[in-house]
Amino acid sequence: MTEDLSPPRDFAALKALIAGRAPALPRRLAQIASFALENPDEIAFGTVSSIAGQAEVQPSTLVRFAQALGYQGFSDMQEIFRSRLRDRVLNYDERLRQLREHAQAASKPNVILRGFCEASAKSLAALREKLDPQDLDRAVERLAGAETLYLIGLRRSFPIAAYMAYALGKLGVRAILVDAVGGLAAEQITFAGPGDAVLAISFTPYAAETVSLARAAAEKGVPLVAITDSPFSPLAQIAGLWIEISEANFEGFRSMAATLTLAMTLSVAIAGRRGRRA
Repeated sequence: MTEDLSPPRDFAALKALIAGRAPALPRRLAQIASFALENPDEIAFGTVSSIAGQAEVQPSTLVRFAQALGYQGFSDMQEIFRSRLRDRVLNYDERLRQLREHAQAASKPNVILRGFCEASAKSLAALREKLDPQDLDRAVERLAGAETLYLIGLRRSFPIAAYMAYALGKLGVRAILVDAVGGLAAEQITFAGPGDAVLAISFTPYAAETVSLARAAAEKGVPLVAITDSPFSPLAQIAGLWIEISEANFEGFRSMAATLTLAMTLSVAIAGRRGRRA
């Protein structure tokens, strides 16, 4: 039986291939590999010229990089990046249009309810199957050891961070929600020190302020845990210790069921760990 040498046609396999090949690639190709791992959105939606400029290489180097991975050309490889991210960045007008069309075809709001229920069920099943128990234990250990736990989650992630602030407060764990009210988020995070910990939450497209605040905390030596959706996430690169959440969607609207379940789990487990220590 001959080995299948065709290039990956799904994003997870391509990600693993790039990470595995990067150390052995020539310097310029390794430079593109690093850029691709850190900036998947730019690879997915940029032009050859714009990507080459950001990666500080010649456009022809992008073609050689794709061919080194087995693709016919750069656009062939780029389509794998696009296939993963395309559905995650639908604008809200498009999402609402899809919902209206779906509802009109069925003439029942219950179709929308079933769609969101199914998306939530898929998200929870993926969390149960894919979450590494050791990652969860390490995250709880790091967060439970904090004198004060700072919670950063803006835009779509804000309800998750707000829930954790509420739950941890009820459980007797000192937690501060970095809510950015009045534009004071940077001032709020300056009080965090090495004896504290930060939990940062963000998903594609990543909230720039969440990333900035997490980076500022990490540079001060504050222990950091991230909840995000990809090893290419800027939070994953900053935190080192992170938990991946993959939420299913219905007509472009992503479920939050798995993320909220993880937030509930962390809150109760952190309080339990601190109780045992006391």
